[in-house]
Amino acid sequence: MLVKRDAGIKMKRIKVELGKNSYDIVLNQGGLAHVGEELNKLVKGKQVLIVTDENVAKFYLAPLKQSLELAGYKVEEQVIPAGEKSKNPSTYLELIDILGNLKFLRDDTVVALGGGVVGDLAGFVAATYMRGINLVQVPTSLLAMIDSSIGGKVGVDLPYGKNLLGAFYQPKLVFIDVDTLSTLPENEWNNGLGEGLKYALLDGGRLFDIMNDQSVKANLQEFVELCADYKARIVEKDEKESDLRRLLNLGHTLGHAIEKKSNYELPHGEAVKYGLKLILQASGRLNGNINLDNEITLINKYDANIPYDVEELVSLITNDKKAESDSINAVFVKSAGNCYIKKLSFEEFKKLF
Repeated sequence: MLVKRDAGIKMKRIKVELGKNSYDIVLNQGGLAHVGEELNKLVKGKQVLIVTDENVAKFYLAPLKQSLELAGYKVEEQVIPAGEKSKNPSTYLELIDILGNLKFLRDDTVVALGGGVVGDLAGFVAATYMRGINLVQVPTSLLAMIDSSIGGKVGVDLPYGKNLLGAFYQPKLVFIDVDTLSTLPENEWNNGLGEGLKYALLDGGRLFDIMNDQSVKANLQEFVELCADYKARIVEKDEKESDLRRLLNLGHTLGHAIEKKSNYELPHGEAVKYGLKLILQASGRLNGNINLDNEITLINKYDANIPYDVEELVSLITNDKKAESDSINAVFVKSAGNCYIKKLSFEEFKKLF
């Protein structure tokens, strides 16, 4: 693991090596006060727009804003309603309009303070305003810390499907303060565990053990660090999901269909958890009924009872981003730590369920 520890400050840094798009993932406990000084090392512009949601704002907007102002930034803020339904083109255009009215320039910065919805939305704003301005991700949910804030996937949802309007746009910095999870509601905690299960199956090592023992909270700093590092190493090898990075879509093919079926009422991580169980069952059939009992037992420990008819879910995958005309690239499991990508026709995929 490529982790650097800062002397004098309880910080850990994971470098995401992407040439000119390289950046640090900074992990800290109780460290939002350091965001301003970290940003000063990276950007010249002195205007910042913080985008956050109404749930996060009451806890962390003030300390983040103070940190940035003490570092010499002129800070504006925009608080959006919490939830997936805010990740839409109308909210996106409202934020673009704010940047335009404030006369933001390309050296200025958008800071995403919150979970995956805020990170995706604010990231897409930063990616497209003036063809790209600075972006900083400050994730405050477990899901965002271990997954969505890292790797540069940004976007908004369309009526036809999730994240269909999007881009790859790397941040200048990901700043993770694990202490912000202390205010995370239980449903959002469970949401993050869905993505955690994905990493447990992909890694098959220490992450699997932590989740199998149901001891994420007891090993929180290590867990977040391991997940972040795993994703960083994948992104380094395949920044724009042309090959290896598709592994990170494990559980998402049907997970996205489950989200859509629920009209996005079901959180992303919960949907991924159900998608993982379905793809494990399909993996067994695809690989000659191999034994995946340990892997399925792990998923079942987190209450993975599929809420919808499977045949109906499979019929919804045609608008998934992984679909290519009459086929789909899906991720299957041979065993924990041994996952692979296989291209199947829709008909072949449907026959697995």
